Amino acid sequence: MRARGRAVLSAGLRRGALKPVSVTLPPDTDQPLFPGRARRPGNARAGSRVTGRREAGQMPAPLSRKIGQKKQRLAESQQQQQQQQIPKERPPSTLGLQRSIYFSSPEDHPSRLGPEFFDQPAVTLARAFLGQVLVRRLADGTELRGRIVETEAYLGPEDEAAHSRGGRQTPRNRGMFMKPGTLYVYLIYGMYFCLNVSSQGAGACVLLRALEPLEGLETMRQFRNTRRKSPVSRTLKDHELCSGPSKLCQALAIDKSFDQRDLAQDEAVWLEHGPLESRSPAVVAAARIGIGHAGEWTQKPLRFYVQGSPWVSVVDRVAEQMYQPQQTA
Repeated sequence: MRARGRAVLSAGLRRGALKPVSVTLPPDTDQPLFPGRARRPGNARAGSRVTGRREAGQMPAPLSRKIGQKKQRLAESQQQQQQQQIPKERPPSTLGLQRSIYFSSPEDHPSRLGPEFFDQPAVTLARAFLGQVLVRRLADGTELRGRIVETEAYLGPEDEAAHSRGGRQTPRNRGMFMKPGTLYVYLIYGMYFCLNVSSQGAGACVLLRALEPLEGLETMRQFRNTRRKSPVSRTLKDHELCSGPSKLCQALAIDKSFDQRDLAQDEAVWLEHGPLESRSPAVVAAARIGIGHAGEWTQKPLRFYVQGSPWVSVVDRVAEQMYQPQQTA
């Protein structure tokens, strides 16, 4: 049968009835020209003749697509795993109180007392200090707090007990003549510091004599022990930490470097509103401590302290009997 077919085909070709036809695909196509015909391999040259056989090593089209899809899914899976292994940046923690000592400002302390608080006469300011909270921030961000319970007022040039008596101005007492709220820190006995705050009036200021420790007591205790001339063997009690002007400076690590700083703007020390119940304490007015050779100024009642406070440096029983306790404004 096959031999007869070939003979007929050959006779037709000799007579010219049949002509050989070759089918050529257009370049860059892998679609068959006729349905059911095999596709041209992807690596076949443009213009090559299509046959019904696959070239050696060529995969059927459906199998090739499946393998390609599997490779794509595998690549996507690997990419997802790599993304999961990359640590994501965590948002900053908001737990606890964290404050930067380099990027803070007075606005960070909404209860902080501003310049207007200090702009009042020395006696009025000395009484207004009682019940307010003095804050000291250390270099590591630790904050120490104490409520002011005792102050002394120094009225300026007319006050024979003041460092500015007679209007004298020196590099040492310059802070007394600066704007209200300026710190005046001086050294006594060659080893202890005292902390003052300037008020209205040239050369007038208020000495901070005692605090009630509120926060950071253990740190205060360590500072007191390391800064004492002879460290004590026993543990200091709470009421001994800040019960005096020099003890106060030791407990808060305040030294001469704080001289002439602005208490309304400084980031290492400032004043905050005290609790409402402590802003109007019963106040005793008594003579100042350690004042000698100042004539009538020695006995003037310019020391103010909270009556009944166990943190006061010296209690004046006579003054408490002579003067009726007054309420601060």
